Amino acid sequence: MTKLPDGRYVDDAPYDPQASIQQLERRDLDAPNWVLVWRKFKTHKLGLISGIFLLIAYALIPVAGFIAPYGPNERFPDHLYSPPQSIKLFHEGEFIGPFVYPMTSEANLETFQWEFKPDTSRPLKLKFFCEGSTYYLAGFIESNRHLFCAHDDATIFIMGSDRLGRDVFSRVSYGAQLSLTVGLIGITVSFVLGIFFGSLAGYFGGRIDWVINRVIEILRSLPELPLWLALSAAVPSNWSPVAVFFIISVILGILDWPGLARSVRAKFLSLREEEYVRAAEMMGATSGRVIRKHLLPNFMSHLIASATLSIPAMILGETALSFLGLGLRAPAVSWGVMLNDAQNLASIEIYPWTAIPMLPIIIVVLAFNFLGDGLRDSLDPYQQ
Repeated sequence: MTKLPDGRYVDDAPYDPQASIQQLERRDLDAPNWVLVWRKFKTHKLGLISGIFLLIAYALIPVAGFIAPYGPNERFPDHLYSPPQSIKLFHEGEFIGPFVYPMTSEANLETFQWEFKPDTSRPLKLKFFCEGSTYYLAGFIESNRHLFCAHDDATIFIMGSDRLGRDVFSRVSYGAQLSLTVGLIGITVSFVLGIFFGSLAGYFGGRIDWVINRVIEILRSLPELPLWLALSAAVPSNWSPVAVFFIISVILGILDWPGLARSVRAKFLSLREEEYVRAAEMMGATSGRVIRKHLLPNFMSHLIASATLSIPAMILGETALSFLGLGLRAPAVSWGVMLNDAQNLASIEIYPWTAIPMLPIIIVVLAFNFLGDGLRDSLDPYQQ
């Protein structure tokens, strides 16, 4: 070692590239598991982008009313099936800021349809942080401030309006609150039941394993869609939309747990013979402690990946039930309820923007699938 004038020491030994590589490898082995998972996950570009998108989508759920310019059921009788409006910045070559042209409507006596035309002579600027319909931030803070609004003499239908003159963009924003949340509630119910019964069957075996397996086989042998329809039809029609929402979430969770329970059972059957499990039992650890502290942590990576792949199935289940009229019902707003209003193919052919609620469903389901693929690859960071 050589001492420098500033008091530092420098190693006189020649540089060894192999030793440096070994130090880097050792540093990777000593790194916490979450660091290794994050390093591997960052290389999965689709999974990373999908995760960021879903994080933003769920973060915006509590402020959906602030983003939407109108209420979910606010009607404009003079603008039935109004086409999407574009927000412009320049009028006749001059920059005047974000504005829209007011829509004028007139009846076409040949097609018997209303035709909407923008009045390009009157650019009306948008208002920001303006007052509008009342909503609740995060479900309990009353407010009437909106991010943007149209001028009093104009409307702002970014995605057009439906058959009742309701803004499709506002309804999509409010619908995300139910459609995205139903997957979280359903997967919570599914995981509680699946982990509980799968743990009992895999750890204790014997008669308990036999009974749980027979129940799983019976539930998995039932046709899924007719069973959904039967259980949803049993919900009283006089229940409030909130009560129907929770019962639909619970139904989806109850029907999804057998697959997870079978996976947990198979993993526990192999893990319960490991030496560390036998050592914990010999030291007097209870069955509950062995399951919580030794078995489940070794299976947690699979559970996380399974959750991200199961949530889109829950979202599609709610959408299918609401589309068929057996799930959420008006005045509740979800993407499935909106698609239920767009069942008429003739109307979709004439007014294609009424089918726009399909797009967020497709995007969210794809995002969850990409995120699940990325997590599944990353949660085993030592695998090349």
